[in-house]
This record gives sequence, structure tokens and C-alpha cells, in this order.
Amino acid sequence: MDAQVKTRVFLLLVSCIWVPMTVLGGTENVTVSSLSRPKVVKFGALFTVNSVIGSSVMPAILAAVDDVNADSTVLSGTKLDVITQDTNCSGFIGTIDALQLMEKEVVVAVGPQSSGIAHVISHVVNELRVPLLSFATDPTLSSLQYQYFLRTVTNDYFQMYAIADLVDYYGWKEVIAIFVDDDNGRNGISVLGDALAKKRAKISYKAAFSPGATMSDIDDLLVSVNLMEARVYIVHVNPDTGLSFFSKAKKLGMMSSGYVWIATDWLPSVLDSSDSNKDTMDVLQGVVALRHHTPDSDKKKTFASRWKNLKSTQTSRFNSYALYAYDTVWLVARALDLFFKNGGNVTFSDDPSLRDTNGSALKLSSLRVFDQGQKLLQILVGMNFTGLTGQIQFDPQKDLIHPAYDVLNVVGTGLRTIGYWSNYSGLSVITPEVLYTKPANTSTSNQHLYNAIWPGETIKRPRGWVFPNNGKPLRIAVPFRVTFEEFVKKDKGPAGVKGYCIDVFEAAIDLLAYPVPHVYILYGDGKRNPSFNSIVNDVAQNKYDAAVGDIAITTNRTRIVDFTQPYMESGLVVVAPVKETKSSPWAFFKPFTIQMWGVTGVFFLFVGSVVWILEHRMNPEFRGTPRKQLITVFWFSFSTMFFAHRENTLSTLGRCVLIFWLFVVLIINSSYTASLTSILTVQKLTSGIAGIDSLISSPDPIGVQDGSFAYNYLIDELHVPKSRLRIIKSEAEYVSALQQGPKGGGVAAIVDELPYVELFLSNSKCIFRTVGQEFTKSGWGFAFQRDSPLAIDLSTAILQLSENGELQRIHDKWLSNNECSSQNNQVDDTRLSLSSFWGLYVICGGACAVALVVFICRVYCQFLRYDPETEEPEISEPESARSSRRSLRSRSFKDLMGFVDKREAEIKDMLKRKNSDNKKQISHSSDVQQNSPTKYVGKEKGEEGFSTTGLNHMDKTLCVSGARISYNIWEVEGDVSHIPVACKDSVAMLFMFDLTSRCTLNSVISWYQQARKWNQTAIPVLIGTKFDDFAQLPLHVQWTIALQARAYAKALNATLFFSSSAYNINVNKIFKFITAKIFNLPWTLERNLTIGEPIIDY
Repeated sequence: MDAQVKTRVFLLLVSCIWVPMTVLGGTENVTVSSLSRPKVVKFGALFTVNSVIGSSVMPAILAAVDDVNADSTVLSGTKLDVITQDTNCSGFIGTIDALQLMEKEVVVAVGPQSSGIAHVISHVVNELRVPLLSFATDPTLSSLQYQYFLRTVTNDYFQMYAIADLVDYYGWKEVIAIFVDDDNGRNGISVLGDALAKKRAKISYKAAFSPGATMSDIDDLLVSVNLMEARVYIVHVNPDTGLSFFSKAKKLGMMSSGYVWIATDWLPSVLDSSDSNKDTMDVLQGVVALRHHTPDSDKKKTFASRWKNLKSTQTSRFNSYALYAYDTVWLVARALDLFFKNGGNVTFSDDPSLRDTNGSALKLSSLRVFDQGQKLLQILVGMNFTGLTGQIQFDPQKDLIHPAYDVLNVVGTGLRTIGYWSNYSGLSVITPEVLYTKPANTSTSNQHLYNAIWPGETIKRPRGWVFPNNGKPLRIAVPFRVTFEEFVKKDKGPAGVKGYCIDVFEAAIDLLAYPVPHVYILYGDGKRNPSFNSIVNDVAQNKYDAAVGDIAITTNRTRIVDFTQPYMESGLVVVAPVKETKSSPWAFFKPFTIQMWGVTGVFFLFVGSVVWILEHRMNPEFRGTPRKQLITVFWFSFSTMFFAHRENTLSTLGRCVLIFWLFVVLIINSSYTASLTSILTVQKLTSGIAGIDSLISSPDPIGVQDGSFAYNYLIDELHVPKSRLRIIKSEAEYVSALQQGPKGGGVAAIVDELPYVELFLSNSKCIFRTVGQEFTKSGWGFAFQRDSPLAIDLSTAILQLSENGELQRIHDKWLSNNECSSQNNQVDDTRLSLSSFWGLYVICGGACAVALVVFICRVYCQFLRYDPETEEPEISEPESARSSRRSLRSRSFKDLMGFVDKREAEIKDMLKRKNSDNKKQISHSSDVQQNSPTKYVGKEKGEEGFSTTGLNHMDKTLCVSGARISYNIWEVEGDVSHIPVACKDSVAMLFMFDLTSRCTLNSVISWYQQARKWNQTAIPVLIGTKFDDFAQLPLHVQWTIALQARAYAKALNATLFFSSSAYNINVNKIFKFITAKIFNLPWTLERNLTIGEPIIDY
């Protein structure tokens, strides 16, 4: 045989030397002669044939081999052969079979299903470089440890996390794990514990039994777990013996209402591969199980239809492992096909580390190393195709991607799918294939399942835990108090304790739907109050199951135990001695804070000043000498406080401001009166301690109740020195310590929880009071061990007690109703601050600001129209005209103040006179037509002209450098029919518009178009008239008109002049410009584009 092997290897090597071969990367074709491939390539299969998994796997493997050999597109020219080994459910025999398989020089090993054998054989294949495609689901089988290990089924790691998500979805916190004590069972349950811990749940008990356990052992195991609290069982056993486990549970009554059974994938594997049996299904009613999810496809349906006709089939049905086995064979075939196409050779060599010792019959030297096993492994890891189970592809850990499970519920005679689980989106009623196309979402709100039918044929979610009848009662620690025994104290009755806290706990227990046996155990020696921190720590350390009493819920305590809903509100307060104070002669200052007094006074003066500004110009009562006006402002301001102002307001703005201000004054007066009444009439009790802040800042001693958490809180959180704290051990010490005070050996104040303080004040007839505010917020609750389900149920019961009034009735039974005032009436508590009134001041200030803005705008508009001179001298010379024009615009601030001080009636009368004078001036100048050229030309002696309707003619003579130049000037007014006469043979055309009337500017274009029809060569000039009136317009209006005029001049290709005939502005420049243009005379025209000045643009 050895010789034959050597020959085959030699021939294969030779063929690889002389056969031409081309291997191209990427997407290029690969061409290899079929002579380089072996005729037969072998792989091995290791399974227990007569098992639930083996009976489905072996027919699928043989069918896949036949399909591969029948497919000419895969392994063309090479036959795929399988060598099977039956492990017989024995770890030892399985290991020997695995070694025998390796002797047959297989290139790939498929299996085993046993985790124990997989651990051993993984070491062997690592040494021999043979890839192992395993069906073992043990999470500890890692590719990091075993390089040649690949898992072609879903890792149990994901199954355990799916179970943890199920437990969390239904709100259970404790489970019992029942498993076979082998590698697969132990390691799987270990992962389950980690997964549950992330959900704040836990495995309360691990019930393991040996692989060869008898029915008696299983019976004892079930009896023991039935005595425990948890009723959620996770069953992770072998499929071949698992059904007998449920039969025993049925006989023990553990398949009834209140129990929860969750089975791993072994149960669907059994049910899917066998015919339904009524007795079997009756036993399993209500069980929830997980099954490997394989998407529905035509390939899967075709395979199912062929199953009964396959070779070596032992059952009429198959489970999911058959599908994985079929895909595994195709994975091997496709990988080998690519391996050969890439030039791979099947050669083996001796391993020098394997040597037979003298006399050994093991023949280890027959185990040979697959030379190119590493190359085949890399190809296997990189494969990606779609099989019966979906997408076949490996992740970096060499596990299949997209792990998913069907969540099944055994109902009637079959399995009902209530949802799916995937590591992509958790629990869902939508198939994983659909979810993979959407963004991942594992949030709690996105987890959904259909309703399950639980054991006992109920759809109500089981609670998941009970108090068994034969279980131990709860050990409940109760503080043995010395002070304030109304809350809890020792009693001679059956319970041994009584009090407010005990009655609340018993009332809550009575509301539960199940009995809770319990026993109270006093904690402490009865001589002093016990440490509540010690009680909580003992509960956390399992010395007690719970603690009932006046236990405050604090941050540090919640880290180690679970508390119920608070049944009483609590918090730290300061108790101090108080004394009655007498009224002060300056009490009328106390209703307002200093800030409030200051802002109110400022606003009185501000509003008075605003009203004076608004009324000064029209109201004679607000005029006079400066001294009189100042007195008026102060008098008016403060007289509004009593609505006694005698001055009338005449302006509309002044009245609006006054309406807002009087409303503010009304509110302030009412609030002041109410506050002052409270200060003068209510009894005032004062203390040297105003609250916790003043207590800490003082050096006086502070009292703390024995055993209270306030002691550590003051030291750790508020950094109070221990030397200042005094432990108070009884109610009598409370009274004496406060009465003696710091100077008499007592304390300045006591810091304690509010319920104790209220009871103390009531018992002491309210001779002491609390000062300041409650500076911590907490409550009293019952403490339980972490993740105890009782804490949740009792919280619900406490809420019911609060809603039905029972909690208040228990309070009234034990605690006095004679309540003392919880706060001493300090003046600071009744003083009114600015924070209560700033909205009113903002409204009033806003009204004043708006009124001032409106007033200033109106005055400024009047000032722009105001002319301080009664008469304006007519100016004929350009320079004098320029200086007069500047004086129109350069008015001083003094002029503005003088204008503001004038009476409104005088200003209005003056503006009316000015308007009347302007109208007269316009009427007087109608003969000379201010907008016409007549005003610009003038009527000199000897010059003649004539006029007709719509057309005027005149002559103008100018002297230029001793030469006399005569101009014939034609003026067209309105009638366009005169345009031909006026424009014919003209050397220049002047288009004039009124700068104060934009409509005249808009008509220029039409006039220009008409004129150009008769004269194409004349020089165009655009002239804006009345610049003196234009300069009085607002600046933004001047800017708009100037911008439009410049645009028109540019469109007409004309020179633009802003002029005024009244002030001789730019008049001479126009004619000089025309003369220079006509005779080409040297004359420079200065361009001026400044808004507010006469523009010249060309």
C-alpha cells in the first residue's frame, strides 16, 4: 500500500511539471488540465450513526456526495468519496475512529457531533493540517485555539444568548439550568450565565446529571429542583435521552400551570426527525424550544421531497442537521474544485514528530501530514454560496454568519412558531431574511413574539417563581428600636413584633396572589438603636432574606440590595428651639427686598420722566422754569403710588404709558399690603439657626439620632467634623439637648429624618420647630436581596395600598394627627422679591420705550420741516447760494433742543404758515414757470421772444472770451405735436424733471424717444430741478431718486445735472457745458455723486 501511495504521489508531481497550467487572479478564467487532478479525492465523516443527529446527517451526506459526482460543473474529472466512521456515542471509540480516519489520508474531516471528541480530534487535525468541519456546538471550541477547526452549524454561544433574550423578554430574573455534565452541557450553561448576567438575571441553580444517569437519578434531580423558588427551567441535554426527562417531570406534576420549560435545539431535532406521537406531545405541552432557522426555498423543498428515497434513511423525516450536512459536503466540493483550479495538489508527507516507540502497536507513523492543508483551509474559510440552510459564509471566528433560531411552542400535536431570534435584531415576529435588509435594531421596544401557550394551557405569562409549600420561610430582619417605637417594636404576640412598618408589610403581603411564609427576627440588643447600614449589609450577604422597618432608601444601599416602592416619604430636616419675636418699628420696610425697593424707586422716576417728555410740549402743567419742572417730575412720579397725581395728561402716548404704570402700581400696592399684613399679624418664631447651611457654618454641636444614616451623611457629604456630632439615644435626650443649647452642654439643632421629627414635635407639644427646607429627598422601603422577585410584587402591592387608602389608615392608627407647623414663620419667607414682578416691569418699560421712540420720530420729522428763519433772502450768486444751502442742512444740537422745548401749538402754527408761504410763492412764480427754461435764461433787456399754447420761444446771448454767442431756446410743454418744430436743427436737448416728483422723471423716456425721431445729433442733457426742496427729503428717498435719475441718464447717454433756479445751483454750468460741447472748448466739469449735494454725472 505504501508503494502504491508513493507511486501515485510521484506521478501527480510529474504531471504538475509537464502539464501547461495558467492561473489568473480576480475574475479571469482559470485553465488547468484535468490530468493535474486526482481521479478520487477522499473526505471523512465522523458521526454516531444510530443517533437522532446521525440518522439525519448520514443520508444527507451520502446524497450530497452523489449529487456532487453527478454534477459535471464541480470537480470535473475527480470523484468525491466519503469514508464514514461510527463513533457509537463513545468518546473513547470516537477518538480511535478519528485516528483511523486520519490514517486513510482524507483531505477534510466532517464531524463529529460530540464536543468531547471534537476537542480531542481538533488537536490531531491541527498537527496533520486537515481541515475539520465540525457539528459540535460547544462554545469553547475556538478557531483561535484550533486553527483547522471550522463549525458548519450554529454555535451554541448564540443559542444561549437567544435564551437570555427570551428570559428578559418575559421579565424573569432567576432560572434553573438542567444539563448533561459533559463538555457541551457545562460550557453552554456557562455562556448562558454570562448572557443572563448582562440582562440582570441569573442562574439560581445548576442541576447537572451525568451522561449515563439512570431514571432514578433524573427523578431525584427533578424533585430537588421542584423544592426551589425558581420555576423557569432551561433544559440543555442530549437529544437521545431528553424525552425521558420530560416524562419524569410530567409524573411529578411539573408540567402544570406556573412552570416554564425552555429547551434548546435538541428537542426540535428529536420531534422533526420522528413521527408525531400523541403521548409524547401530551408530555411536552407548553414547552418553548429553539430550532436552527433555515429559510424556506425551492432547494429545501426539493430535498425534503427526496428524503424518503435517499440511501441509508432510518426515519421518514429529518431535522435541521441534515440540511447542514448536505451544505457541508457541497462546501467541501466547491472548495476542492477551487483548490485544484488554483494548482493545489493532494500530497501527504511524514510527520517527524510522530515516531513509533519500541514495541508500540499504535503505528503513529501511519498518520501523515496533508501538505497543502493550509491552502485548502484558506479556501474553505473564504467560500460564499447559498445552500439549503441559506448563505454559507464564515465570520472571522470561523463560525457561520447570520446565526438565527426559530422560537417554537409545543401546542396540540405539533410545533407552533411564535417568533424568531437573530443576533442582528433580537426577538421578532418577522423572519431574519427580511430584517437583514433593514437597519439593525435590538432595542427593548423592538422585541416582539406572538403569545405562547404555557403549561396548564394558559396564555398568561407565568410569574416564574413561587414559595414552595415545603420551602423555608423568609428570614426577615426587623430593627430592635429604642426610640420612636411607634414605627416598630418588640411584641409578645405570635409575630414577635408590631408597629406601623409591620402593619404596612403585612397588608402588602395579603395583597399578593400567593402565600409568603416568613418569620421576623429582631436585629439589635434593645439597648440602643441598631445600625441600619449593618442590617442592609447582612441582607446583601444572605444572612437574612429581607429587612422590614423604617429603613431609608439611600444611594449606597441600593447598590447592594433591592428596595420596594417607598411606603413613606422621608428626608433630612433640621429641628431647633425657637422663640417668639416682637414687631419692629421698621417692619414696613420688610415686605420688599432691597433689590425690589431699588428697582421700584427707579421705575417711579423713569416713568415720571417719560411722561414729562411726552407732555412737556403740549401740557402747560409740565412747563415752567427748570426748578418747577424738576419738582413736577418728582411729584408726579411718586403721587401715582396713591393715584393722587393732580396733573392731567393730554397726549395720547402719555396716557398709554400711564395706563401701564398704574396697573403695575396697583399690583405692587396690593402685594405690599398683603405681605405687610402677614408680617404684622402672624405669629413670628425665630431661631438662631436658619437652615442646614447656617447650621454647618456655625461651630455649635449637632444632634443625630442613634443608628440614623444622617450621621454618615453629615460627615461624608456635608463634611461636618465628627467632633461636632452628638449621638441622641432617646426622645428625652432630644428634649434636654435642645433645651440646654450649645452653651449648656446640649446641641444647637438636631438633624433627623422627617417622619421621626414629625412624631417628636407632636409628642413634645410643638415646643420645637423645623427650620429651613428639607435638604434631602428619600423614602422608607423594604429591603430584599438583589433581583428578588418579591421586591417587584410588593412594590405593586404598596401602590395598591396607597390608592385604596389603606396606607393612610395604617398611618392614622399608629402616628399622631397633631401636626406642628413644619416651618417657623421667618420674615424672609414672606418678603417679596424682584423675581415675582420682573414681568410687570418689563411690560411697563417696553411701553415707555415704544412711546419714546414714536415721540422722537415725530419730533424729528417736524424738525426737518422746521425753518428757524422767518424770511429767506433771495440769492443770485452761486457761492452765496451754496453757503445758504449748506446752512439749511447744518443745524446744531442746540437748535434741536430749542425746537423740542417749543410748544406743540407754536410748531404747528409755524409749519402751517410756512406751507401757506410756499403756496403763495408758487402762485407768484407761475408766470416765469420755475420748471421751464425761462427761469434759467432770464429776461434781459433787448431780448425778445414769443409764446403759443404748448410752445415757448426765447433768445439768450452769452459772452465767452469777448465773443457774443446767441441761443434760440424752444420750450415744449405737454403737447408732443410741437416736438418737430422745437427739435429741428437743435444742437442740444434739455430734458427737465422735478426732483420732488418721481412721475416727471418717469415721463422722460417717452419724451426722449419722440425727440430722437426728429433729431439724432443733438446733445442730450437731463436736468433735475427744485434741488432746494429735494434736499429736505429723507436721505433714503434722495438716494432712491438719485439712483433712478443716474440710470435714466446712462440709458439716454445724457449728462445729468441736479439744479435749482431759486438758488442758482448748477444753472450757469449747464450752459457752459453746452457751449463747450458745441465749440469743442477746453473746459473741465467736476463730477459729483454725493447724495445730499447737487449731482453732476456724465
